Amino acid sequence: MIKYFNFSFKNRIAFNYIVSSAVFIALVFIAIFQVVKFSVNEHINDEVYEELIKHLDDVTTDENETYLIQVDQWKAREHNSISVNPVFVQFYDNNGETIDKSPNLKEIDLVLFDRSKNDVFVNSELNSIPIRQIQRPILNQNKVVGFIVVAMSMEDFEIVLILKNILLITFPLILFLLFLMARFFAGRSIKPVQTIIETSNQITKDNLKTRIPLPQNKDELFVLSENINSLLNRIENAVDREKQFTSDASHELRTPLAVIKGTMEVLIRKPRNEAEYKEKIRFCIDEIDRLNTMVDQLLLLARFENQKSNSKKEIVYLNALVLDTLSRYSDKIEAKKITVITHFDDDIYVESDNYLLSIIIENLISNAIKYNKHNGHITIKLSSASGHILLSIEDSGIGISDENMEKIFLPFYRLHSTEYPSIKGNGIGLSIVKRLCDILNIKIVVKSKLNNSTTFLLHFN
Repeated sequence: MIKYFNFSFKNRIAFNYIVSSAVFIALVFIAIFQVVKFSVNEHINDEVYEELIKHLDDVTTDENETYLIQVDQWKAREHNSISVNPVFVQFYDNNGETIDKSPNLKEIDLVLFDRSKNDVFVNSELNSIPIRQIQRPILNQNKVVGFIVVAMSMEDFEIVLILKNILLITFPLILFLLFLMARFFAGRSIKPVQTIIETSNQITKDNLKTRIPLPQNKDELFVLSENINSLLNRIENAVDREKQFTSDASHELRTPLAVIKGTMEVLIRKPRNEAEYKEKIRFCIDEIDRLNTMVDQLLLLARFENQKSNSKKEIVYLNALVLDTLSRYSDKIEAKKITVITHFDDDIYVESDNYLLSIIIENLISNAIKYNKHNGHITIKLSSASGHILLSIEDSGIGISDENMEKIFLPFYRLHSTEYPSIKGNGIGLSIVKRLCDILNIKIVVKSKLNNSTTFLLHFN
């Protein structure tokens, strides 16, 4: 037996269609056969019964002898022929002996059944000819004096048998033709699926540019193709980001290593005094620290890049989180003589991840210090209204131009690296901030005026 699941998709569609069609057609054929069979039977029964009533009306009896003595219809054509719609009539006395019968019976007798068959239509045979007959007792003063048996050929019923054979023969033929048609139209219907398969086979890790052509009809296959193309776009973008990230990371890591190597090579070329050694060693230590920071941030970014939004939810006291971060950067704030202004409307609590939120605030305050001017200011506002919490961090630094506003969250993108070479950084901090805001469902908005100020707004829902 062929397993259903070994069928091709096209054949499965055709098979399912044929199974449902077979059930429906079979029910229709059975209904047609039963209706025709019932109609033919009723027609024959009506004719036989009509002949019975007609002949009973023509029967007379002898009151003394109780014999049947008068039948007027023997000369009727249907009683003399057995070839054209013949009607057979036979009379029996009360003892079951034949009194008279229609000439077309000749030497043959109709069967007289027991009295349980009275007034019941019965199928029988007459000289191998199928007949339908009925018998009824003949009464004289409520006394049975004989029986009349009327029969008619069932040749009309052969129409039912012919119809049965026709239906049995045509049923599998119709199913076979329907299967071929269903298979043909199913093949045309799934042609776009074949296109999807062929196109998908062309897509490899080295070829992510190919896209599935969209069908003309905007049906389910159109939606499927569109979704697959959208998925391919996301995969291609992810691969491109990974390649770019790897390239940028290797470049950023190679730069401090090259600087350290160059410094060391300069030191060993000739003897130097202690001050020069200390200066170069201190420089190398700073580069190593920067390298360590960069590696930590790269690992952090890689970790959060693959992380779902399954952060740890807890009640976080925002006021304390901001103040703790400011205290950790107090030395840098004092070094640049920056004035920090805080406006807290109240004690603000938010349900979030304390660790991830501290990374966001730390990066934003660090940037506000790094890109600020000497004797500048940082204004931090924390407010809550109607369940909406807003944290604002504003600096009086160098600002961001409009054309660079959309790039600041890209990994390794650094603003003003040539104009302000003294500002050290690796361009990863804001990428981490953006990713963590997405994880924590925090809306981040940036407002800036070039050479004036930059404000980061965190909207907590």
